[in-house]
Amino acid sequence: MSTTICQVMGFLVSSLGVGGSIMATAMDTWSTQDLYDNPVTAVFQYQGLWRSCVRQSSGFTECRPYFTILGLPAMFQAVRALMIVGIVLGLLGLFVCIFALKCIRIGSMEDTAKANMTLTSGIMFIVAGLCAITGVSVFANMLVTNFWMSTTNMYQGMQNVQNRYTFGSALFVGWVAGGLALVGGIMMCLACKGLIPEESRYKAVSYNASGRNISYRTGPYKGGPGYEADPRTRKGVGYEEAPRSEDGRRPYPSKYDYV
Repeated sequence: MSTTICQVMGFLVSSLGVGGSIMATAMDTWSTQDLYDNPVTAVFQYQGLWRSCVRQSSGFTECRPYFTILGLPAMFQAVRALMIVGIVLGLLGLFVCIFALKCIRIGSMEDTAKANMTLTSGIMFIVAGLCAITGVSVFANMLVTNFWMSTTNMYQGMQNVQNRYTFGSALFVGWVAGGLALVGGIMMCLACKGLIPEESRYKAVSYNASGRNISYRTGPYKGGPGYEADPRTRKGVGYEEAPRSEDGRRPYPSKYDYV
């Protein structure tokens, strides 16, 4: 029962993580304008992975997608790639995990096959969570670098007002989603051990004799050369006792007579 609960909980937690990664990737609030010490408050700008938006004080919002790919920074494109790879691996892990659930029986699937599928889905969830966490962290590092560069230029007496951007809500959603996917993958890997049958963990080794079984039977003692048993006790094929006379003696000596 504990294995089933661990597997189901891992599936649910991983599902939340994958869903959060999709939500974070689609959100437009990866970076938001820092309004601290900014005299222009009538316009609020925020950016995402796919477009940038401007919201006016009247409530009107206008978004413009990025029409270029090569013109974007390399790190920005790397964040896009990491998030997409994490989403693809997470969806594949969910698809595999559905058939690996112990509470779902499909045909004559053995527990060993379910254990292998559970381990595979757990590894996919772990990699998906790491991709999401890495992508969000790289974007956050870019924001921190640009923020301090903009702050330095502002305090050096430059007349032009520069917009500084800080963390948006999408970054926190991405961090939480990556952590959930990572925890769910670990739970799936732990549930894999309980699905392996006991007889397949320890295989008995049988030892067989190299030759045929030989049965030994006791028999009469066989003497060495020069020794023969008493002929009177020997009864064999082709043995005939010599005729005896009236007094009990043989008419001629026999090889069985002893002096």
